[in-house]
Amino acid sequence: QLQVVESGGGLVQTGGSLRLSCAASGFTWSYYAIGWFRQAPGKEREGVSCISSSRDRIDYADSVKGRFTTSIDNALNTVFLQMNNLKAEDTGVYYCAPTCQTTTRLTGKGTPVTVSS
Repeated sequence: QLQVVESGGGLVQTGGSLRLSCAASGFTWSYYAIGWFRQAPGKEREGVSCISSSRDRIDYADSVKGRFTTSIDNALNTVFLQMNNLKAEDTGVYYCAPTCQTTTRLTGKGTPVTVSS
C-alpha cells in the first residue's frame, strides 16, 4: 500500500528555517514525481514544488523560489523540503505526494508549519 508520512514542521520565527521530511512506504521515490503542497488556514491547497518523475524538471511556486529547496535521499527513500527565510505567509499544513497534482489524495496527514512574526 502506497503511503507517505510528512514530518518536521513546527513553530519558527520569521526568517528562520525548517526542514520537512516525507518518508515513503509501499513504493520507491525514484520512480515517481515529487510534489510538495501546503494549505493555509481558510485557503485551498497550493503547490509548493514539483520534481518530475524523470528528474529533468523542477518547479517552485513563485512565492518560495530562492527560499525552498526539494531534495531526495534514495537510500532512505525520503524526500525533503528545506525552507529558509520563512515568512508569515508560509504558515500552513504541508503535504507531500508521489505526484504534482494538487488535487491528489495520495498525501499523508501533513505536518503543520507556523511562522510567527
